[in-house]
Amino acid sequence: MGVFGNRQNSLLKLVQDGLPMTLMQQLRLTVQLSIPAVISQLSSILMQFIDASMVGSLGAEASASIGLVSTTTWLFAGLIYACATGFFVQVSHLLGAKDAVAARDVLRQSVTMSMIFSLLLVAAGCAISGPLPRWLGGEETIRHDATMYFLIYILALPSLQLNILASGMLRSSGNMYTPTVLNIIMCILDVIFNFFLIFPSRIVMIFGAEIPVPGAGLGVTGAALGTAFASIIVAVLLMHSLCMKSPELRLTHEKGSFRPTARCFRNALGIALPMGCERVIMCGAQIMSTVIVAPLGTIAIAANSFAITAESICYMPGHGISNAATTLVGQSTGARRKDLTWSFANISVIMGIAVMAAMGVIMYVGAPYIMGIMTPVQEVVDLGARILRIEAFAEPMYAASIVAYGIFVGVGDTLAPSIMNLGSIWAVRLSLAAFLAPRYGLEGVWTAMCIELCFRGMIFLIRLYRKKWLK
Repeated sequence: MGVFGNRQNSLLKLVQDGLPMTLMQQLRLTVQLSIPAVISQLSSILMQFIDASMVGSLGAEASASIGLVSTTTWLFAGLIYACATGFFVQVSHLLGAKDAVAARDVLRQSVTMSMIFSLLLVAAGCAISGPLPRWLGGEETIRHDATMYFLIYILALPSLQLNILASGMLRSSGNMYTPTVLNIIMCILDVIFNFFLIFPSRIVMIFGAEIPVPGAGLGVTGAALGTAFASIIVAVLLMHSLCMKSPELRLTHEKGSFRPTARCFRNALGIALPMGCERVIMCGAQIMSTVIVAPLGTIAIAANSFAITAESICYMPGHGISNAATTLVGQSTGARRKDLTWSFANISVIMGIAVMAAMGVIMYVGAPYIMGIMTPVQEVVDLGARILRIEAFAEPMYAASIVAYGIFVGVGDTLAPSIMNLGSIWAVRLSLAAFLAPRYGLEGVWTAMCIELCFRGMIFLIRLYRKKWLK
């Protein structure tokens, strides 16, 4: 990992060994872990941005077909993330307690249990792929492409499960760099695959020369295949890095069983079940939002989809800092150091709010340009820019909820935050969206989202600073 990674590991060792840390060392460690995590999150969302912009060049209907099923794909992604979290939080605590042997035992069992879980999700996803676009209220013209995109995404779930599991395990050990580099590689591979799979064979002008470029001309289906192929390749590389090269977690240290134990399963279930239930109900709420938006027409669906992708560029730094907070809080908890647990929590949430506030300003100013990159349809650009500017005001408080959630996950406290998320999105966002959408269209839906995110950030900050979660 280089000199930077070695300094980071030496600071993490201070946490594990119970040695005192100055405020400057705590800040430095938080920044060192956050920067690669932020880059990793940004590369992940950049891949979605690339997909959206490449498909957007095909027209509003192609974009709408992906936007229609996007909330459902988030549901399945959320479930496999919850499953992986149940295991890598355990590993973070064990490494903080300097019990690497037990951490590797959890890793072995996690591979078996998470793969079984992802295959069950594949079966469920394939079963609903046909009627799903109709259930969501999509127009007849976009249903076939929506079904194909969703089906290919579902078939690639096992590779995505391994990707999330391996990335989480490496981050839990303090290695933020390998997942970051490989996520960037996945982004590059996605561009390459999309270039050949989405568009038909064509002539490209390079420095005045006409270069024939082969292409499959698969459109939306090609975008899904490009993402799936990139995910499979990177999942293999991540698992190799984790199981063969990680100093703390490589499985060549000793022989062990991949057979799940009741204790590991119970521990994982205690962390993952509240998160999984939350993801189901929250994505159910997002699907309801899609149902609210669908009657507004193809332009609104496309603008909504593009704006969600564009906004995620702003909040992904928050998720990166949240990932770093989960690692720092998890290892501090495992080392039984409440002083550091609170200090890292405080530093992380302030950093997240500051970064996302700055990103909100950038989003407000650059909204028309960001939307213009993704689609040439001016109506979509104009509507998308207006709703992005509404959302910009929610970014600081959204950061508070994202980073605080990562802090609570780090200590293994997932039930109360999940209930808070659910209550906020169902009681505030959906009720306001249902009221405002018929009156103000898509702008009403996003106004409801802005108000709800500010409310959610407020209640997460209240819970964070009451400190009951530290007990």
